Amino acid sequence: MTPSQPPAPVSRSVGRFRVHAIQAGDLMLDGGAMFGVVPKPLWERRISADARNRIPMGMRCLLIEHEVGLVLVDTGSGNKDTEKFKEMYGIANVGSAPDGVARTWLEDGLHALGHRVEDVALVINTHLHFDHAGGNTWIDAAGVVRPTFPNARYVVQAGEHHYATHTNERTAASYFGVNWDSIIAAGRFDMIDGNREIVSGISVRRTPGHVPHHQSVVIDGGGEVACFLADVCPTSYHLPLPWIMGYDVEPLVTLESKRELFAQMDAERWLAVFEHDATHPWGRVVNEGKGYQLADE
Repeated sequence: MTPSQPPAPVSRSVGRFRVHAIQAGDLMLDGGAMFGVVPKPLWERRISADARNRIPMGMRCLLIEHEVGLVLVDTGSGNKDTEKFKEMYGIANVGSAPDGVARTWLEDGLHALGHRVEDVALVINTHLHFDHAGGNTWIDAAGVVRPTFPNARYVVQAGEHHYATHTNERTAASYFGVNWDSIIAAGRFDMIDGNREIVSGISVRRTPGHVPHHQSVVIDGGGEVACFLADVCPTSYHLPLPWIMGYDVEPLVTLESKRELFAQMDAERWLAVFEHDATHPWGRVVNEGKGYQLADE
């Protein structure tokens, strides 16, 4: 099978930082699940579903050029999924195959920017669902699972790690220890609690609801601020406050996370970065009296 081709990374500046949106894979999820209680006649005006009621999505990661080295926010689903799993979720994420070794779209994106996995100094996971943390590790030709970024430290909320390792019938399908166990064994996963600056200008902000310890990432480059929203607002189509995923375990908490975050983003003209939007990597969140919407930069 010929490897699928990833879209080219999209780049811009956020103050003193140069940032790159890397599409780590395509994803297809049920539109009803993605929009929760919003009726299909409403959401289908914005995005069309296929014959299986799935909508096109992406797994976008953000690479930030920082003084400490390269900082990567989320890692896509990686190379460990079975063909059955990829077919179920409409995942396409295998790119070029130099010397017969297939690389993921995330690796191809890094290479397109002139970088290697060894160059990443820090990985921040917004949470540990497979489509956000699957690329934390990779499986080699011998079947051994290793950290994808061997020189990086990884960061996640301690509460999220506890939640991911104490699953129930509702949550188990999204969490797989293979995506973090080898990193913890290597002593490279840092568990943090609450809002904090991780390195100069890059902070995490708890935005619970999708899962109880979900975090978004705020990049303050001086003169401009961007927020990697992750699953508090997975696409630009989810900007209306009540448009919340059926996947969220605490949807009313998501509502309040969105309300608080969007008010600040609107007031201070932050740039929003969308992880799962297949076509819009970023834009401004504004409220012009009819609710929040995406505005031209």
